[in-house]
Amino acid sequence: MAASSGLSRKQATLEVRRGNVQIDGIQCKRTATQLSDAQQNGGVTLNSTALFTAKPLYLMLHKPKGYVCANTDADHPTVFDLLNERDFHPSLQGQLQVAGRLDIDTTGLVLITSDGLWNHTVTSPNKKLGKRYLVTTANPIASDSVALFEQGLELRGDSKPTKPAKLIITGSHCAELEITEGRYHQVKRMFAAVGNKVVELHRVRIADITLDDTLAPCEYRTLTAEEVNGF
Repeated sequence: MAASSGLSRKQATLEVRRGNVQIDGIQCKRTATQLSDAQQNGGVTLNSTALFTAKPLYLMLHKPKGYVCANTDADHPTVFDLLNERDFHPSLQGQLQVAGRLDIDTTGLVLITSDGLWNHTVTSPNKKLGKRYLVTTANPIASDSVALFEQGLELRGDSKPTKPAKLIITGSHCAELEITEGRYHQVKRMFAAVGNKVVELHRVRIADITLDDTLAPCEYRTLTAEEVNGF
């Protein structure tokens, strides 16, 4: 209600408790009242004015290079600059957040949502959700890297080794890598730990959500109900 009316949460709470809110014509004084889909589409009024409570938004975006995963940035465009405001309700403006960030020079799957609880589920280390990357390196990838990644690597500045990661070498300088953590610059640091350097990095999957191969860089689409509920 706060997002739909422009009020602060405190102000919205006071309006409810004062009896100024009605649901389907019936006065409601409980702020914790749950709304049906139909009620969210015009069934709620504040001082006789209908409110629209926007449903949570869930998007997958094909992130290109040069964009940062931040709401604002003084020096670079952000992934939110790629979104068309006509594709979501104005009440969601300012509530959108990235679920699983990528570096400015990393491309691929980025999830964007207005649902903070869902974001926490996706990014929580306790969930151990796999994230899959396509990696291109400066030097040939040594065959013993597969075992080293599986065992866990000591990264400079970290007190604990990385959790087991699955590395599949697909070419002399190419590999697929799946990790279940999200440490700072983790993939690049893992390859640095075995004497190599990442020159291209592209994320293709988070848990069971795979980047739609019909999406060109900068394009996005709404997640399906199956994708949203797959966690």
